[in-house]
Amino acid sequence: MNAIWKRQPEAIHRLDQVLKKHKSDFISLFRNPPKNVQQHEKIQKASTEGVAIQGQQGTRLLPEQLIREAFILSDLFDIGELAAVELLLAGEHQQPHFPGLTRGLVAVLLYWDGKRCIANSLRTLIQSRQGKTWTLELSQELMTMTTRFTDDLMEQGLTQKILTLVSHIDLNNEFDKLQRERGLGSEKHRKEVSDLIKECRQSLAESLFVWTCQSPLSKDDTLILISYLEKVTVEADGSLDGVNLSLLMALLYCFDVSFLEQGTEDREDLMHRLPLLAERQYIATIHTRLQESQPWKLPGLQATVRLAWALALRGISQLSDVTALAEFTEADEAMAELAVADNVFLFLTESVVGSENFYQEEFYIRKIHNLVTDFLALMPMKVKQLRNRADEDARMIHMSIQMGNDPPISLRRDLEHLMLLIAELYRKDPFNLELALEYWCPSEPLQSSTIMGSYLGVAHQRPPQRQVVLSKFVRQMGDLLPSTIYIPYLKMLRGLASGPQCAHYCFSLLKVNGSSHAENIQGAGGSPVSWEHFFHSLMLYHEHLRKDLPSADSVQYRHLPLRGITQKEQDGLIAFLQLTTVIVNWSENARLALCEHPQWTPVVVILGLLQCSIPPILKAELLETLTAFGKSPEIAASLWQSLEYTQVELNEIESRCEEYPLTRAFCRLISTLVESSFPSNLGAGLRPPGFDPYLQFLRDAVFLRFRTRAYRRAAEKWEVAEVVLEVFYKLLRDYEPQLEDFVDQYVELQGEEIIAYKPPGFNLMYHLLNESPMLELSLSLLEEGVKQLDTYAPFPGKKHLEKAVQYCLALLNLTLQKENLFMDLLRESHLSLIVTPLEQLLQGINPRTKKADHVVNIARYLYHGNSNPELAFESAKILCCISYNSNIQIKLVGDFTHDQSISQKLMAGFVECLDNEDAEELINPDEGMSKPEKKRAQIHHETRIHILNLLITSLECSPPSLALYLLGYELKKPVSTTNLQDPGVLGCPRTCLHAILNILEKGTETRNGPTAVQESPHLAELCYQVIYQLCACSDTSGPTMRYLRTSQDFLFTQLQYLPFSIKEHEISTLNQMSWLMKTAAIEMRVTSLNRQRSHTQRLLHLLLDDMPVKPYLADGEGGMEDESRSVSGFLHFDTASKVRRKILSILDSIDFSQDIPEPLQLDFFDRVQIEQVIANCEHKNARGQVVCNVKYLHRVLVAEVNALQGMAAIGQRPLLMEEINTILQYVVERNKLLQCLHAKRHALESWRQLVEIILTACPQDLIQAEDRQLIIRDLLQDVHDKVTLYWTSTVSLNFVASQYVLMLDGSFTSSPGSESISMGFASIGDSSLHIILKKLLDFILKTGGGFQRVRTHLYGSLLYYLQIAQRPDEPDTLEAAKKTMWERLTAPEDVFSKLQRENMAIIESYGAALMEVVCRDACDGHEIGRMLALALLDRIVSVDKQQQWLLYLSNSGYLKVLVDSLADDDLTLQSLLTPQPPLLKALYTYESKMAFLTRVAKSQQGALELLRSGVIVRLAQCQVYDMRPETDHQGMYGMRDPPVFIPAPVERYRQILLPALQLCQVILTSSMAQHLQAAGQVLQFLISHSDTIQAILRCQDVSVGSLQELACLTGIISKAALPGVLSEMDIDVNEGTLMELQGHIGRFQRQCLGLLSRFGGSDRLRQFKLQDDNAEGDRVNKRDEIELAMQQICANVMEYCESLMLQSAPTFQHAVCLFTPSLSESTNRDGPRQGEIFGMLLVTALHSDIEQLTATL
Repeated sequence: MNAIWKRQPEAIHRLDQVLKKHKSDFISLFRNPPKNVQQHEKIQKASTEGVAIQGQQGTRLLPEQLIREAFILSDLFDIGELAAVELLLAGEHQQPHFPGLTRGLVAVLLYWDGKRCIANSLRTLIQSRQGKTWTLELSQELMTMTTRFTDDLMEQGLTQKILTLVSHIDLNNEFDKLQRERGLGSEKHRKEVSDLIKECRQSLAESLFVWTCQSPLSKDDTLILISYLEKVTVEADGSLDGVNLSLLMALLYCFDVSFLEQGTEDREDLMHRLPLLAERQYIATIHTRLQESQPWKLPGLQATVRLAWALALRGISQLSDVTALAEFTEADEAMAELAVADNVFLFLTESVVGSENFYQEEFYIRKIHNLVTDFLALMPMKVKQLRNRADEDARMIHMSIQMGNDPPISLRRDLEHLMLLIAELYRKDPFNLELALEYWCPSEPLQSSTIMGSYLGVAHQRPPQRQVVLSKFVRQMGDLLPSTIYIPYLKMLRGLASGPQCAHYCFSLLKVNGSSHAENIQGAGGSPVSWEHFFHSLMLYHEHLRKDLPSADSVQYRHLPLRGITQKEQDGLIAFLQLTTVIVNWSENARLALCEHPQWTPVVVILGLLQCSIPPILKAELLETLTAFGKSPEIAASLWQSLEYTQVELNEIESRCEEYPLTRAFCRLISTLVESSFPSNLGAGLRPPGFDPYLQFLRDAVFLRFRTRAYRRAAEKWEVAEVVLEVFYKLLRDYEPQLEDFVDQYVELQGEEIIAYKPPGFNLMYHLLNESPMLELSLSLLEEGVKQLDTYAPFPGKKHLEKAVQYCLALLNLTLQKENLFMDLLRESHLSLIVTPLEQLLQGINPRTKKADHVVNIARYLYHGNSNPELAFESAKILCCISYNSNIQIKLVGDFTHDQSISQKLMAGFVECLDNEDAEELINPDEGMSKPEKKRAQIHHETRIHILNLLITSLECSPPSLALYLLGYELKKPVSTTNLQDPGVLGCPRTCLHAILNILEKGTETRNGPTAVQESPHLAELCYQVIYQLCACSDTSGPTMRYLRTSQDFLFTQLQYLPFSIKEHEISTLNQMSWLMKTAAIEMRVTSLNRQRSHTQRLLHLLLDDMPVKPYLADGEGGMEDESRSVSGFLHFDTASKVRRKILSILDSIDFSQDIPEPLQLDFFDRVQIEQVIANCEHKNARGQVVCNVKYLHRVLVAEVNALQGMAAIGQRPLLMEEINTILQYVVERNKLLQCLHAKRHALESWRQLVEIILTACPQDLIQAEDRQLIIRDLLQDVHDKVTLYWTSTVSLNFVASQYVLMLDGSFTSSPGSESISMGFASIGDSSLHIILKKLLDFILKTGGGFQRVRTHLYGSLLYYLQIAQRPDEPDTLEAAKKTMWERLTAPEDVFSKLQRENMAIIESYGAALMEVVCRDACDGHEIGRMLALALLDRIVSVDKQQQWLLYLSNSGYLKVLVDSLADDDLTLQSLLTPQPPLLKALYTYESKMAFLTRVAKSQQGALELLRSGVIVRLAQCQVYDMRPETDHQGMYGMRDPPVFIPAPVERYRQILLPALQLCQVILTSSMAQHLQAAGQVLQFLISHSDTIQAILRCQDVSVGSLQELACLTGIISKAALPGVLSEMDIDVNEGTLMELQGHIGRFQRQCLGLLSRFGGSDRLRQFKLQDDNAEGDRVNKRDEIELAMQQICANVMEYCESLMLQSAPTFQHAVCLFTPSLSESTNRDGPRQGEIFGMLLVTALHSDIEQLTATL
């Protein structure tokens, strides 16, 4: 297969090996291993002693039952006992593939399947030989090999063997034998066995046929073949069966010399090899044999062979270089006479062309064509003789009639038979060969370059001489035509007119025959075979019958009017009507020319005749002719109108005759007209406009009654069903629900308003969305159809039943697709119609079975997927549609599993469709297959796609779902308890999961990887998706991953072949890799969590190794033995043998560049409007991508063009249509672009996930630290390179890339322990780190103004990167560091400082451009972006020793902007203090901003800049600080916080206030030179918010938060609320203001000093006591925080006291007394007045501090 049909060069060598190995099987063709006494005894004892089985180790004990079966099988097929045992064991192994069959029955199938494979292989090998008739265009090497091999077989007597086998293998005998031994199972099994046996015989016979096509047989072999054919008989219907037809054709090709006329270059060579020319003996023997008078069993067959021989002799005699054979070639005439005498043409018509296999083989048709044309061309005298004889007979008949006698009986009808043979031969042309063109000598040149089809790769033209003779024959036979051959002649013309060009020539012939110069020959009236004559006759009949038109009543009661058309006239009319139908069908020119002819007016005359009283059969033919005319939209439109006026009656005569040709013809007419042109206002003016009367008739009178009628011909029942359902299908297919359909339209008719009919599609939808008789009959038809198919027996009308079922399923499908829109529109309108969704109606009870089995019946068609792919396809589509609803899923699971046998069949149906071998995804149609096979392969493929989509949607529903049942999971127990097994193990059936894994497994044993990835990419993509969904869903994940890991080693096998790179299927390939990588990520995560180290390690090796790995073994154990191997093995430094890490090659395969379609260039449409229309047609597809609906867009644009009025518009219509095509092309490209970007993003996202799991979730020790760093470096560099290279082309990918860089940089810094960091980047080297930094900065600059989300990730990455150079926390004291102060000061620069310095140099080298981008992002844009930009500025400013960035910030005004933005934040922050705040984004941004400002304030220069920009003044103006919420006393320390993410209002307030206080504190600390100015501003801030400040100072709460507030506040007050500061404040101070300010300061002082008593004495101990009582286990560390805060408060207050003393110290005039001595603590609740703080308190405080200090030391 691969070498010959798929042309795979690598398969040639393999084929050679296989042929050598199996040559004996071909030589001994079908011979079984013989029985053997020793074997018999061995097997007899096998139950106790065991027996050795080929291909298995050791011996095996066999059960008694199997031994008994083996002996039966051995007798049945006459094969050796051991072979019988092996066959049974194979049957047992294959049993899961054949549900419901025992191993014995499977063994029967396997036996015949083996024979079939040998026969088919033999045929294929012979077909690939070099020869005279065709070439498969294979390589010379392959052809030489197969030719040599088959020549050897032929020398060993292949012909004799084939013919013996064909004679001996008889289906009935084989079935009798099997029946006796109970070797036949169900109907399906019987059908399969019989098909296999038939195929064996057929393939053997075809092997001989293809041999003779390519090279002739030897003399002896030819004689053997003739002897076989002597004994052949025909089938019951008089035709030859397929086998005998092949063998007859084989003999005819032996006598073939026509190929010599083609004049190919190897003509001489072929002549020498042809025994017919080269061996005199050959001719002599065959000639003598064929002259024998002994009749064959079939005289017609003998006549055929004799005719072929006579023509071969005549052919030889015409070759110039053959003279020696004259004595034989003279006898050709006599031989031909013998053939004609035995009715050769009749036999060819009935038995050869009439055989059902005849039209399935192109070279049968060519052979008979050559036979007929050779006879006409090479034996013109013989043809003349036939004509003369026919004329003579016609005269005798005429005389007999004249004299009133019966015509003579013994008349020959050879010419008639010849004409009928030609008629039948060319009537069908399945391969579009147009062989009939040879009979027409064109007066004008032909459009196509070749007249004949081209085979042998040469476009060759027959010599014109032959054509001239044939066309002369056609013309002359029509001259002076005797009446006896009038009808055969018309039939012959009908055959010869089949095909577009032939029809044109035939039309011209009939036109010319009737013209004036033809009249001279024929006498008046022209030739009877002409348009003129025919239409003239029709008119006369019409005139005559119209006068004779009886009353309407009497029509019902008689077949024919009294003086109507005679039987003979009727036959003639029918023949001419059929000829007209064929010509008009094929040739549009003929159609229009006839219609527009002023005298003939065929449509009018035919419609006139239809109203006359003529037999139904003639009416039917008239309707068929109208149907052919109706193919042109121009004619169809007028035909509708004419039909309206004539109102064709379909009378009841048909029912009485039990034949319905008229009904069928009428349905076909409507079907054609509906497709050609559909007027919306049909019948306007005569009745309410619309199609309704026709639809009603078709529905009620034809469809609903078709089952109850009586039929003389059983098949006609299904023919009627098929044609009427086809009309319904077309009407519904073309219907799009519109809003106006749901509003009653009124029209005026004869002065009154009436409601117009709805569109037919609307009515059909309404009937199908209700429990109407129509829906009921359709569902019942589906049930009957599946029952009939389940019998596997042929019955009359089977093809038509299948077609009818297909239309029924398609109607349901269309209804499901359109019902949502239909019901939405119905809801919006106010029509009083009730409809039910079809999926609910399908859940209804079946009146016949009393069960809800409609969906089950539909699903059962999948079981017939091999024999009826179209039905399986429609069925899968319906199931896929209804699977979206999870309620229905649950019900379906019940229906599907309710009956065990049905459940088994349904499962087998789904699996069979997925397993189908013939399915093929048509991407680049291959020439190897004929069209129907291609179409079939595509349908099989689409069915698989629908089943996979059904599984995917179903897996998204909650269990139990259809997918779980089909994939073999538990339905009655929890899904996670499923134990998946290989098919056949523990009685587990073969499920869809096995089929899917099988699809992906094929090809994994070769170098190229899974074949599905290359041959059916879309299918493979969905398979990977199903597996991912099973692994990702928590219920199914456990069982699935266990099964994939243990039984299949699935992931490891598949990942070996990544990356898949197939350029032409880029989208599918990327999606396949995405699902596979996502699944791998889950596997690595799960195996890491479950500590299955060996599994994780294997996958890590596979993905990360950069050393070439020895190929892993198929059983999955390879590469495991060396556990200690480092992941990348780079320490060997064997650079020559390094390979690219798989994880990097996967990244390489994602192409970041993207071609964008050219913008539209339009001449007629407005581009902006078109863009708007395209946007309106966009919708989300199944994958969630927004794409444009091309069909809908096409409809919109065409409607726009149709709406144009006027002559100019009509003239430009073709141009407009062309432009619409351009637009559609553009949209298709655009959709593809969107899908491609989506796929790339999906792939990159999955890749990121996989890398993330590898670096963060896999056990750290599986990858050594330095390997890890190297891997990260490689990954980072690769990502950056791709991004910088293709930045502009794919922005969405860069978003993912940036996310990924962020993650990687995070991994860089998250290595455990500080030592490993320094080691890690030491192993990489600073230079690599610098490269990464530069690439990161380049990436940031590339993003320019837009792409904030991308930059957000990059800022995160940069922060991670800068963290690498951050020194780990240093020890607190010199002792801990074990270094002296001097050592610390003189230590050289460490790695961290060095890296930090170099990083800063690189950042500064980017200058203002980088600063601009970061600063702009910090001030404006998305919240997260702002926060990260601020964090980045914070980091850079902290290490920027030169303060370049600080300078830029202040000089460019960004610092001022940040400070000023605090005023905007004020309002937003106020809204955050409500109990239920909006989003907290503003809070986090504010915190980031304050953190950054605090960082700036830490340097003296920074603090100065901030004071300049007035930050504290801004804070003083903010009102949010005055909105302090009341403390929630229930939420005091010790109580659990309510478990929510959003903190309580008090907490939120602290998050707002503390940063402001800290900023003030840092500014006060940093601003040395401007200390007083700073203090003045801070004091202003305190005074602006004095109420809040005092509330905090008074607050009795002892929670961590409130103490931290106090600590901060006292810190500020101690530095700012000093009397000396007032003089520095830059406000105009008058006496009153000064008093007020001093009052504030005094109040602050009193309250601060009061804090000492709370936190310095026994009070503090009491508060700790309270705290200990409430302390929870997890709150112990809070105590330390509180302790620290209290100490800070005390320290700050003492510092304040000191400052106050110092300020008044210089003069001592105003010295204040802060403390007075006392030995008791103040108990005054309001706190003591100033000066009354007793000395005891200081003593107590001092005492406790000393105690604590001692404890810590």
